[in-house]
Amino acid sequence: MEIAVVEEGKKLQVKNEEFTVASITELPASSSTSASESSSPVIGRFGLNNGVTELRFDEESEPNLLSHFDLQNTQLFKLSSVQSVCIQEASERNKEQTYSRGITIQFRNEEESRAFHCAFDQWKKEVGFQESHLPNGTVSASQNKFDSKIEASSAKMYFHYYGQLLHQQNMLQDYVRTGTYYAAVIENRADFIGRVVVDVGAGSGILSLFAAQAGAKHVYAVEASEMAEYACKLIAGNPLLSQRITVIKGKVEEVELPEKADILISEPMGTLLVNERMLESYVIARDRFLVPNGKIFPTVGRIHMAPFSDEYLYIEIANKALFWQQQNYYGVNLSSLHGSAFEGYFSQPVVDAFDPRLLVAPGVSHVINFTSIKEEELYDIDIPLKFVSSVGTRIHGLACWFDVLFNGSTVPRWLSTAPGAPTTHWYQLRCVLAQPLYVMPGQEITGRFHLVAHAAQSYTIDLTLSAKMWGPGAEQGGVLQTSTGRLDLKEPYYRMSQPQAYPVAQDQQSQQLLETQDIPILSQDDDGSYLMEQPPQGSGAELNSLC
Repeated sequence: MEIAVVEEGKKLQVKNEEFTVASITELPASSSTSASESSSPVIGRFGLNNGVTELRFDEESEPNLLSHFDLQNTQLFKLSSVQSVCIQEASERNKEQTYSRGITIQFRNEEESRAFHCAFDQWKKEVGFQESHLPNGTVSASQNKFDSKIEASSAKMYFHYYGQLLHQQNMLQDYVRTGTYYAAVIENRADFIGRVVVDVGAGSGILSLFAAQAGAKHVYAVEASEMAEYACKLIAGNPLLSQRITVIKGKVEEVELPEKADILISEPMGTLLVNERMLESYVIARDRFLVPNGKIFPTVGRIHMAPFSDEYLYIEIANKALFWQQQNYYGVNLSSLHGSAFEGYFSQPVVDAFDPRLLVAPGVSHVINFTSIKEEELYDIDIPLKFVSSVGTRIHGLACWFDVLFNGSTVPRWLSTAPGAPTTHWYQLRCVLAQPLYVMPGQEITGRFHLVAHAAQSYTIDLTLSAKMWGPGAEQGGVLQTSTGRLDLKEPYYRMSQPQAYPVAQDQQSQQLLETQDIPILSQDDDGSYLMEQPPQGSGAELNSLC
């Protein structure tokens, strides 16, 4: 099946499309009217008739018109995997919609049903009609998952943001990001040649073009924002590739594709890998569109974490709240809000590029395998932490970055956002604690990094770090000091333009571990105390943390 791509300013030229269906049944106009049903296979034809885009059904054996619909006023709904209902609007009376007629369509198999629905959607969209899209029962498990879990205001801002060329340019000009994707695709041509590809959240369509360059048989570029229109233009401007790319405007949770994909490609990563919650849509697309044992690019993601010491950053954040200590601001005492302001500034994760010498312990990693993880597992991510300090210092919080693996058959490729590596538009992220921890060389630091998804397409972060006893008697356990913080990943402090001042090198470099470290947490408290708490006699160390 081919969908015509129409260039702006040119006359629409499309070929008729035909589908064979098992049967159609006229819906009765009233309860007293009996339904009529075709007794033989039926041909459904999409086409233009005197400038009107229509869907008509004829008997397969002889050209006898059974029914026809003006697509501008027609809706198509799925009742099951092989049955749909087609209804045409007749008029509007007293602000209540009435419908002139409708038919049920019986398909021979699920694949034919998917292909028919995809053609229906594309014909309505490509000819420029304003479609009124209503729920589609067949994919109810994922159909409206995005809308049900994401605030409408957040989704509107999200799609508006990514529908602008200036933001797409920002990502395209991240040459570490774009160059790594290009290398991962081109160096692994064997995975793309002759294969069907789905580009999830295609944006400008650049990854679809890369896949076509690598020899893909066909690429379906799925994009929900207005950027889909620009993607059509960009792809049409590359005629040697455009014949093998179809742009589909819609969410991956609800669009229908005419065939399964051999490989998925996407750039679903946000700050800290998981921000914007597009990974969930990536996983849904995998479950809906990918053939068994198909490939996905990227394949694996890792979140890396390590404690850091940065006195300059800590003072900078703390000083922001000094404004609220004024007791005579135009005759007004502001000091009652100082505590809330102080807490608010420390609830913002800091996004910037920092010197890896600020890290005070080798890092740990949390692995997310995109080929096997379930969507629901991304709602709540709980990571135990365990470090050993390399220096004596004040720990101001937890530094985080991520990398992803494109596990190609020929050349596996990593895309890294690590400190000290070439900077990307993701930078790195640091969670700063309002109460620093004091540690000595060799002292053990434990804790918990807990991410809980929320409806604004981001996560609430609960961070706990505890300095354990060290030196003589340390084997008996115990916690000397605990610090906690709650941060909103949706509201970061972008510090990229700030001057960076670094202390003298501590001969300490970051270390990324390939495997996660599963550290058992014996117990947890919710009091957020910063004071030492001694465990009961004979017990192991206990950890104070926020849930």
